[in-house]
Amino acid sequence: MAILSTLAMVVQVLSAIGVIVLVLLQHGKGADMGAAFGSGSSGSLFGATGSANFLSRLTAVLATVFFVCTLALAFIANSRTESRTPASVMDAVAPPATAPATPAGEVPAAAPAPAPGNDAPQKSGAPGDIPK
Repeated sequence: MAILSTLAMVVQVLSAIGVIVLVLLQHGKGADMGAAFGSGSSGSLFGATGSANFLSRLTAVLATVFFVCTLALAFIANSRTESRTPASVMDAVAPPATAPATPAGEVPAAAPAPAPGNDAPQKSGAPGDIPK
């Protein structure tokens, strides 16, 4: 898989550079690089309109190669991480820490006493008791 990934990356970079060069060479509305290299002349190798069709078709082919390589690289990257990812988001969560167990014979610490100044009446266990 590493060789395929490297090959796809090299083809992607070369096709990207090719698309950039071909877009710059095409004849546009203003003064572009295509005019500097004589692509606007009628006596060129491809004829008056042949170079425009050739360059645009070659640009479309290289753009297609670029997108295919991009999809291939995404597929390769996804297939590599599939085996390492957990089945669920909750599988990656660490289990909660458990409270330390008290040894046999020891009594756990009592609940904290109420804060001083708490004048609320305390309930007693007997039903007929009057709070103080």
